[in-house]
Amino acid sequence: MNPILDLFAASPMKPMQAHMRKVQECVGILPDFFDMVFAENWDEMMALQKKIRAIENEADELKKALRLNLPSGLFMPVARIDLLNLLSSQDKIANKAKDIAGLITGRKMVFPETIRDDLKAYLARSIDASVQADKAIKQLDELLESGFKGREVKIVEEMINELDKIENDADVLQIKMRQKLFDLEESLPAVNVIFFYKVIDWVGDIADMSQQVGSRLELLLAR
Repeated sequence: MNPILDLFAASPMKPMQAHMRKVQECVGILPDFFDMVFAENWDEMMALQKKIRAIENEADELKKALRLNLPSGLFMPVARIDLLNLLSSQDKIANKAKDIAGLITGRKMVFPETIRDDLKAYLARSIDASVQADKAIKQLDELLESGFKGREVKIVEEMINELDKIENDADVLQIKMRQKLFDLEESLPAVNVIFFYKVIDWVGDIADMSQQVGSRLELLLAR
């Protein structure tokens, strides 16, 4: 049987969870990738960028298979369009990880040493958001079994609240990063500054998009 159909046979939520695991696998490579960037180890950086791209492609295949195989009349308290919207939100996280790695690799970006520690902390907190989103998605089975009612809903709501806090932390770190870069602008080539800001924004997008996964999940609970 097709592996995605095997997942549907187990639970209609299993493919969503499998896709989110693949998304998190993709994002989880970024810390090592940035370590290689900071070390200016271009060969290893390129190898990790290719790995991120390959895993993102795997996530895309899961997404496509899920869209094709997701029935229009599932016998559960969840609308098909809501699941597809949730899937789209998950997918954007992996896409952003691929974009970050692709931009940095393509330009062989060398970040100022004075912002590297802050950038690593900022990246880590943004990835915390995707980790938290993954934890929430792992509860889909339990939500389905409970009919989206009772104690399980409360657990997921608490997870989403924590995700919101993590995303807010990432916003604070983003402001700090942008201020540090602003202070360095005059000493850096203007073109480099533009792309540094872009990377900062895209790292923040990982946290923002992870929060969107939580928001989509919250809509499922509300309906």
